[in-house]
Amino acid sequence: MAGKTTVFNLVTNAGIETSKFITGKSDTNVSMADVPDRRVDFLTTMYRPKKTVRAQVKVSDVPGLVRGASQGKGVGNTFLDGIRQADLLVHVVRAFDNPDVLHVDGSVNPVRDIETIDVELLLADMDFVEKRIQRIEGGKKVKKESLEELEIMKKILAGLEKEIPVVKQDLSEVERQALVNYSFFTDKPIIFVVNTDENQFRGGDYPGKKELALLAGRRGTGLIEVCGLMEMEISQLPAEDRGLFMADLGLEELGAERLTRAVYDAMGLISFFTVGEDEVKAWTIEKGTDARRAAGKIHSDIERGFIRAEVVGYKDLTEQENMARVKEKGLARLEGKEYIVQDGDIINFRFNV
Repeated sequence: MAGKTTVFNLVTNAGIETSKFITGKSDTNVSMADVPDRRVDFLTTMYRPKKTVRAQVKVSDVPGLVRGASQGKGVGNTFLDGIRQADLLVHVVRAFDNPDVLHVDGSVNPVRDIETIDVELLLADMDFVEKRIQRIEGGKKVKKESLEELEIMKKILAGLEKEIPVVKQDLSEVERQALVNYSFFTDKPIIFVVNTDENQFRGGDYPGKKELALLAGRRGTGLIEVCGLMEMEISQLPAEDRGLFMADLGLEELGAERLTRAVYDAMGLISFFTVGEDEVKAWTIEKGTDARRAAGKIHSDIERGFIRAEVVGYKDLTEQENMARVKEKGLARLEGKEYIVQDGDIINFRFNV
């Protein structure tokens, strides 16, 4: 056990049972996680709204993995089905040593555990591609589009056979677009989460730390350290005691909070805000979204009848301390439909339908 469900509980507050005596888990737990954002806290303090709505991400806690999962061993098929449609993978690996909590491979080795997952995901992609190739070649009449796809699949298979994940393969934009309806495991962004014990966390060291840092660096992969058991205990403390405990550890925020935000960033997501006495709300959009499409996140009528977006930068609001002063200083802008919304923009949409 790596503490995967503990981390899931920390980011979602779902309260799923994590007993060490549970084995053969085959259910996927799904819940929403609030994205920690101090800007939302600031805006809530400023406007004192009746309701505050934070950005959220959907999180799935899938069954654990054993060697051979790509061939359906253990709960392999359930595991793979659980992550096939995910936009990002969080791989929780164990650094803590606890004789009462058995490791499926008999010893603690985080680098080996990551390599196990890598191999299983790569083999699962190979199996999928091989079957797709067989299906196209076995068809009675092969369309031109299928022939083009066949060549791309063969190219991908050749790369996988050399242990090159799909994300690292030299595929053109046209080739990737042709595969847009397929979900490859080795094409997904990934974040490593190392679950430590309290002594390791306080000492800042654990088995394989250097090797993991190098591996994450080479891949450009996020690496976050948490002490799941300790963070679970902190989360159950009264708010005033929680702050004191974290201060004693020298922590400004918990690992679970950093993880949720890292997931949000890694998926290329940003937040813009709508504010008022009724509600302060963070709206989630992809980086590069224009003002008109951002308006559509609120309501399709606002997108359809879009006139202008009144935009204030979060930094300008914090520096001026209130919206009236922002407007007096001429820092509120009117932007058109092609304006690219920036992370932290506070927007009031003008529209007519």
